[in-house]
Amino acid sequence: MSTFLEAVIRGLGTGSVYALLALGFVIIYKATSVISFAQPALMLSGAVVTSYLVPAMGVVLFTGFSFFFSVAVAAIITAILALVIERLAIRPMVGKAVFVVAIITLGIDIAVRVVVNGFIGLGARPIGFPWGLDRVTILGLDVQIRHLVMMGTVTLVVSALYLFFQRSRYGLAMRAAAFDQEAAMTMGVSVGGVFALSWAIAGALAAIAGSLLATGAGVDRQLWIVALVALPAIILGGLDSLEGAVVGGLLIGVAEALVGSYQRDLAPWLGDNVALVSPYILMLAVLLVRPYGIFGTPEVRRV
Repeated sequence: MSTFLEAVIRGLGTGSVYALLALGFVIIYKATSVISFAQPALMLSGAVVTSYLVPAMGVVLFTGFSFFFSVAVAAIITAILALVIERLAIRPMVGKAVFVVAIITLGIDIAVRVVVNGFIGLGARPIGFPWGLDRVTILGLDVQIRHLVMMGTVTLVVSALYLFFQRSRYGLAMRAAAFDQEAAMTMGVSVGGVFALSWAIAGALAAIAGSLLATGAGVDRQLWIVALVALPAIILGGLDSLEGAVVGGLLIGVAEALVGSYQRDLAPWLGDNVALVSPYILMLAVLLVRPYGIFGTPEVRRV
């Protein structure tokens, strides 16, 4: 039983980071109707910025606080980068075919990653996480501290996003534009401003997610691949649902951890990499029952 619970906690930790990435995808999609493939590059950029800031901040701040402060600064810097990308490359494409804009975001992802890789080098950069891979025993369960930090950080971020969308003027404007852009414009909402804000929020979320993921093995050139796991999460939860992004990310993380813990004993004939494809298997299984995801909005089309 302890193995099961430890795997669930490990999955919730990793799944929390997937949920952050999925939220970024969904926020941009709800605002612009485009899936942004630039999220992996923004995630990698944020992690690299954090890896440079932590040693510098550690000189003047306490060890633990320097990491979280550096993550916050990296989130702001990455949000500004996302704003620049939106203004220079995405805004001029408003009104074009959706797939054209999606392809542009893919090109942006490749270009940004090429530049960022130059700051990483050939090896992995340490992220400066103060607890490393240290573990703590809670109720008899052996848990890595970094997974607890992931869950705690994501809980705070998701709570802040909830208050932002429910209480703030800009959050309400984003919800209105996502529901009906033309109606929102008649009410004085700047749709262009909503587009920019959605990219900035997605960039900040990606930076936080990348920094948390790098607490394990550091920042290397392959870190961006993890962001692709967020795609099954958003499809599983529903492409237009913020709640679905969170639930989908957590489910993907738990499924991945459970398969990794039990598959070798129960089905060794499947090989050693089943955990890597388990998110996509779970996604396909859910889509067979709910084609629009768990929380997705079904589309009604006239034939």
